[in-house]
Amino acid sequence: MTTIPITKRGAEKLREELHRLKTVDRPWVITAISDARAQGDLSENAEYEAAKDRQGFIEGRIQEVEGKLSAAQIIDPKELDAGGRVVFGATVELEDEDTGDTVTYQIVGEDEADLKQGLINISSPIARALIGKEEGDTAEVQAPGGIRRYEVVAVSYI
Repeated sequence: MTTIPITKRGAEKLREELHRLKTVDRPWVITAISDARAQGDLSENAEYEAAKDRQGFIEGRIQEVEGKLSAAQIIDPKELDAGGRVVFGATVELEDEDTGDTVTYQIVGEDEADLKQGLINISSPIARALIGKEEGDTAEVQAPGGIRRYEVVAVSYI
């Protein structure tokens, strides 16, 4: 079975979502189905159909999250000792060699990626270009507008 890398924080968010799905969303949809059934004829009952569709989505998401958690390889960036190299979970400060702008990203798993928060997916082009680099190295990233060059300013494991 293939493992899926995820940070400790990402795994906790998935566990919280799973808990909410099982303890809040599932009971709510069961009640909605019951209420819709009480209205009588199910063949023309839009509320019943909507609740059944929602139930299917919730059950599917529960299975998906459980599968991801069972295949997860949980990595705590604070416990990494990569000797200054960029690895999964590392927080990397970069400087764009063309513009001089600096950005900071943490390399995370697919489910926890959020560019607005500086969390980039391990399989994204920029993360793939950064893996294995050290402070002072230059990473070339194939972007839609052409190749961009970034200098690795700092690498931390927080």
